[in-house]
Amino acid sequence: MPEFMAGLIPQFVMDWWMTAPGWFTYLATTLFKILLVTIVVILCVAFSTYFERKVIGSMQARVGPNRVGWKGLLQPFADVFKLLFKEVIVPSQSSRFLYVIAPLLSLTPALAAWAVIPMNNWFVIADINAGLLYVLALTSVGVYGVILAGWATNSKYALLGAMRSAAQIVAYEIAMGFALVGVLMAGGSLNIGDIVEKQAGGFSNWFLLPLFPLFVVYWIAGVAETNRAPFDVAEGESEIVAGFHVEYSGVAFALFFLAEYANMILISTLTAVFFLGGWASPFEGWAIFEPYHDLPFVGWFFGGGFPWLFIKMAFFMYVFFWLRATFPRYRYDQIMRLGWKVFIPVTIVWIAVEGAMAWFQVGPWAATGG
Repeated sequence: MPEFMAGLIPQFVMDWWMTAPGWFTYLATTLFKILLVTIVVILCVAFSTYFERKVIGSMQARVGPNRVGWKGLLQPFADVFKLLFKEVIVPSQSSRFLYVIAPLLSLTPALAAWAVIPMNNWFVIADINAGLLYVLALTSVGVYGVILAGWATNSKYALLGAMRSAAQIVAYEIAMGFALVGVLMAGGSLNIGDIVEKQAGGFSNWFLLPLFPLFVVYWIAGVAETNRAPFDVAEGESEIVAGFHVEYSGVAFALFFLAEYANMILISTLTAVFFLGGWASPFEGWAIFEPYHDLPFVGWFFGGGFPWLFIKMAFFMYVFFWLRATFPRYRYDQIMRLGWKVFIPVTIVWIAVEGAMAWFQVGPWAATGG
C-alpha cells in the first residue's frame, strides 16, 4: 500500500489489512487498480470529446459546447445519455452474434493494454517483463472488431469501409512494430517500466533525440491506426457513407466511439512512455532542483510523477485535435504509399543506424557501454 494512503485510512483497517491472507490482499489491490484505471480512462474519453469540440471550435472561430453545465462541461454526459436511450436497430440479414460482439472486440484491447503501462515508479497493474510485446499484440487485435463490424452487418458499404480500415491498420502496424524494435534496442528490455527508467535523468536522456525518426513514424502511424483525420478513409462520408459502423446505433455505436477515443489516449500515453520519458520530469537529475524533490506539491514537478505523464498525454491529444482541424482527408492510395513505401523503409534504415550507435556507444548506449 502506498505511503501517502497510510494517513487516510483508520488504524484498525491498516491492522486488519496487514493480517489478511496474501492472496486476498493481492486480489483486492489488483481489482482496485483495474477499477481505478478503467474509470479514469473512461472519464478522460468523455472529456476528450468536449475538449476536441472546444479546440476545433476555437481554431475555426466557433463557440463549441456551452449550454449543458458550466461552459458546457456536462455535454459529454448528455451525449452518453442520448446514446444509451436510443434504440439499437439490428439489420435483419446480419449475423446477430458477430454484430453484437464486434464493438466489444474494438473496446476491450484498448482498455486491456493499460494493464502494463506504469503511471509512475510504483503504480502499475501488471509489471510483466514482456509488456512491450503485450501492448503490440493488443493494439493489433483491435482490427478484428473493425472487420467483424463491416462483415456481420451484411452491408456492402460497411464491408468496404472495414476492408479499407483493415488494410490501413495492417500497413501502419508494421511500421509501429519496427519503431518499437528501435525502442527495445535503446531500452534494452521488454519491460515498459525499465524502458522509462532508462530515460531517467532529464530531457537529454529521453529517447526522443536519438530515435527522432522512429518517434515521428510511431506517432503518425498511431494517428493512422486510430482512423483519425487525415487518415480517416474508413469513414469517408463522401464515398462510403460512415464506414464500418454505418449500421450501428445507440449504445453499440457508443462502444465504437469509446474505443476510438480510448485508443487515442492509449497511443498518446505510449508515445510519451516510449520517447518522452513517461512520468519522468525533464528537470530530473539536475542538482540545482534536488532540494525541491521532497516538497509536498512541487516535488513531482522537479522529480517526476504521474502529473508529468498526464501533461505529455494531454499534449499529444491536443495534436490529434489539431490535425483534425487542419488537414484534409488524404486519398487512399496516398495513405497506403506513405505506410508501405516511406515509413517501413525509414524504420528499417534507422534500426541499422541504431546498431551503429550501439557499436560506437553513442546516445542511450554511452552509459552502459553497449
